[in-house]
This record gives sequence, structure tokens and C-alpha cells, in this order.
Amino acid sequence: MNKKLLSIMLVIIVSITLIGVTALVVVMKFMGEDEPKVPTAKEIVEASVDIPEITTNISSGNIVRLSFKIETDSTKAKEELAQREFQVRDLIIAELANMTADELNGNEGMNKLKESIKEKTNKLMQEGKVNKVYTTSYILQ
Repeated sequence: MNKKLLSIMLVIIVSITLIGVTALVVVMKFMGEDEPKVPTAKEIVEASVDIPEITTNISSGNIVRLSFKIETDSTKAKEELAQREFQVRDLIIAELANMTADELNGNEGMNKLKESIKEKTNKLMQEGKVNKVYTTSYILQ
């Protein structure tokens, strides 16, 4: 009788383990995070705003001329950003006024500027957010 009881217990434990593993696999598959959707080039263009060329002095006495394309997360955000273009231009000029040629020169300096523009523009936005800032032209004299 002991062997029979031991066999039944073993079958029950194996069954419970299999049910648990199956449930875990199902939950992980259906409840797991989906990979973020990568937008197509057409979607990026449809949700982007061009910031026309800005020419301004920087704190080191140099002159910089640059323009940007700002990618938003939706067409509503694009419309809002287009209306706020003057505010974005103002914050870009203010940001550049505090930079020197050495800070702006190179990939690291441009990335820092673009990240700052993205953060400050997102603070202005109400209908969406800025995903990325692209530099479309850049001249430092």
C-alpha cells in the first residue's frame, strides 16, 4: 500500500509541475512586452517638423548656422509642434548662446545639444512628445 501511495503522490507532483510550467509559458508569451514598433520612413516624415535654418552667435564669439528636423510621436503632436515653432527656435537660440565652439564641436557636443532640445521641447508639448531631433545642416564659423 505504501508503494501505491508513493506512486500516486509522484504522479500528482509531476502533474502539478507540468501544469505550472505550461501556465508560465502561456503567461510569458501572451503577457510579455511587445517589441516596440519601428516607424517607417514615410511615418517619420509625416510626423516630423522642419525647423528652418538658424544663424546665431555662441558664447565663444563664433557664429553657428544650423537647421533641424524634429520627429514627433503622432500627427497631432506634429501640428502642435508646428504651431510652437517660434518657441522651439527661441529655446534653440538660448541653448546655443550658452555654448562655446569647443562644446558644440564634434559628435558628443551635437548629441548633447539635440538631447537638450528634445527634453525642453517635450516640456512645452501637450498633445504628444518629441521622439528624436535630427540635424539637417550645421556650419560653425
